[in-house]
Amino acid sequence: MARDDSKSAYAAAGVDIDAQDEALRRVKKLVKSTFTPGVLSDVGSFGGLFHPDLSGMAEPVLVASADGVGTKLAVARAAGDYSTVGRDLVNHCVNDILVQGARPLFFMDYVGAGVLGPSEMEQLVRGVADGCKENGCALLGGETAEMPGFYQPGDYELVGFIVGMVDKPKILDGARIRERDILVGLPSSGLHTNGYSLARKVFFETLGLGVGDRSPEKATKRTVGDLLLATHVSYLKAVSPLLEHPGLHGLAHITGGGLTDNLPRILPKKHRAEIKIGTWEIPELFYILQKSGGVDTDEMFRVFNMGIGMVLVVDPEALREVLGSLRQSGQRGEVIGTVQKGGTGVVYDVPPPTEDRTG
Repeated sequence: MARDDSKSAYAAAGVDIDAQDEALRRVKKLVKSTFTPGVLSDVGSFGGLFHPDLSGMAEPVLVASADGVGTKLAVARAAGDYSTVGRDLVNHCVNDILVQGARPLFFMDYVGAGVLGPSEMEQLVRGVADGCKENGCALLGGETAEMPGFYQPGDYELVGFIVGMVDKPKILDGARIRERDILVGLPSSGLHTNGYSLARKVFFETLGLGVGDRSPEKATKRTVGDLLLATHVSYLKAVSPLLEHPGLHGLAHITGGGLTDNLPRILPKKHRAEIKIGTWEIPELFYILQKSGGVDTDEMFRVFNMGIGMVLVVDPEALREVLGSLRQSGQRGEVIGTVQKGGTGVVYDVPPPTEDRTG
């Protein structure tokens, strides 16, 4: 009797335990499908247990990172499709630790909601599980929180935590970067997971478009939803074979802050990055955002990745080998600039184009 009263009182407060149980039942198999040989615990344990394989490592070092999907979730909500944002989250976190030379071991997620929908929960976790399997890491556990009054009905929050490992002598920290090193850019798939507050304002308010409307891109039949929900690329498969290559001196994940703010994070003191605009194709999406949003060029390069999702800093003598390795993995790489001594930050040696690419 007391149990039934307690349950109905909690439901009246906005929390449906039965819905939570149904959601967890749906995702249990998804989580177990990601388990790697290092996983020692089962789904539902108070903590996740993981036994890493340390063979071949002189001084194993753990590398951890956390991130969220941000307001890309608002686009997913408008589209009624939460199936892709979980992969965005995993791939973003994988790239964040990859730049220090680490390969992922396991991942944990947090899903918060005002009112938990089992179907939405399943889509979110399925995306995370798919991302984990694609990157060879285990979804070791996570947390689900239903908090009415904190999150509004229909709102979802998705956050991830990743742990990877690298041998200490092989850590990429920028210490090997030197003058005349070559900057190789790897293309992004679009916005990835940054700049969505501005992008949503431009597409949904300024242009008055909905997620189901055709994208303003000229040569595409994609909808606005397809364009904005393009999955954040994981560069693990392409870059992993190069992590121990002596010619790879550094890596930078181009996220919030763009090339302007992210490249300096790995450069030695008194060194600058010189980027030559025109060495890679800037996707039409960014020209649409610039023109329709009235965004100046400097801000574009700080808010958005402008078509480059990862930058490799490469010894000039190793450039051919590095580009060849990327091609073998199916990854295109473009030489976009160099590292030079003197000064700091990023210098764009050719003014970025501002001509109308959308008319």
